[in-house]
Amino acid sequence: MKIVVAIDSFKGSLTSMEAGEAAKAGILKAGNHKVTVMPLADGGEGTTQALISGLGGQFVDIEVTGPLGSKVTARYGILSDNKTAVIEMAEAAGITLVDRDKLDPWKATSYGLGEMIKDAMERGCREFIIGIGGSATTEVGFGMLQALGYKFYDSCGQLLSLEFENLDKVDKIDLSSVDERLELCHFNIACDVKNPLYGTNGALYVFGPQKGVKEEEKAVMDKIVRNFAMTVDEKFGVHNDDVPGTGAAGGLGFAFKTFFKNVSLKPGIEIVLDAISLEKLLVDADVVVTGEGRLDGQTAMGKVPVGVARLAKKHGCKVIAVAGSVTDDAVNCNDEGIDAFFSIIRSASSLEEAMDKTNAVKNMQATVEQIFRLLM
Repeated sequence: MKIVVAIDSFKGSLTSMEAGEAAKAGILKAGNHKVTVMPLADGGEGTTQALISGLGGQFVDIEVTGPLGSKVTARYGILSDNKTAVIEMAEAAGITLVDRDKLDPWKATSYGLGEMIKDAMERGCREFIIGIGGSATTEVGFGMLQALGYKFYDSCGQLLSLEFENLDKVDKIDLSSVDERLELCHFNIACDVKNPLYGTNGALYVFGPQKGVKEEEKAVMDKIVRNFAMTVDEKFGVHNDDVPGTGAAGGLGFAFKTFFKNVSLKPGIEIVLDAISLEKLLVDADVVVTGEGRLDGQTAMGKVPVGVARLAKKHGCKVIAVAGSVTDDAVNCNDEGIDAFFSIIRSASSLEEAMDKTNAVKNMQATVEQIFRLLM
């Protein structure tokens, strides 16, 4: 049999490739099969690790501006083609970089993300996969844009700094210093939310509170974002304000869609599946093994294993899912293309014991081996 293994990470226990290689070992114990292991991620945390580990490439560590202005060390990846950069916005402007009691939506900036993009262009990258989940920012990419050469002026001709409140003062946008290499770049933005830029379903109202926006600030900040969008719309002759996903990451979706030329806003799993060319492998595959740390009703609503299953079913593959834990409502996954699913936990154990890497590898191998003995 030809078998393709594409398992998401078991967070806190196994990376995507570690889980996949453990499953492969179990399959080969059951018989002499052709097994291909591919990395898997959802476009968020762990995507860089998964794609570099699975497709080859290098990690790059650079010092950039953090969300509140202090320097942080951010890591991104460059795939083995030497032209594709994989960036997680949270490395430079993530909410986890700020102590909860220090969150400040009026000051938080995405400037560091722009510095990461610029560094990748310096190294020859023109293709970008960027996950924008988990931001500490609400400033519509204002900082990122300035890092890449966009200059914003008020009605008196004064150059505006990074603060959120300056969005409301923008009167002129100067493009003369914008990095010309951006014209040659293509950006795949992993965006799993559908929210527009502003309004009661927009960036400030829905995601603002977790970034420190107070109830009484929502309307004020939302109006500032709306005014900025109107200025930008007039400057560029476009209207992306209500495009699904433009409200993601404090409006970063809007910034990419409006200020950059070649941009796709897509669910993270779609971007990753395209990047690893999974569908090509599935054309003549017999069985696909997928999974994640916890299989539940949320999985059935479009998370990574279901994304793999839907693609596999286009080519008539059997789909097996494995997980650390399985909930009662995971049965909904059977309606979404997963033929059968199994927990790899083989005996009563504590969470700590189950998540121990040595135990997880052993359990994965043993469980998958028995599954394929049955299939044989």
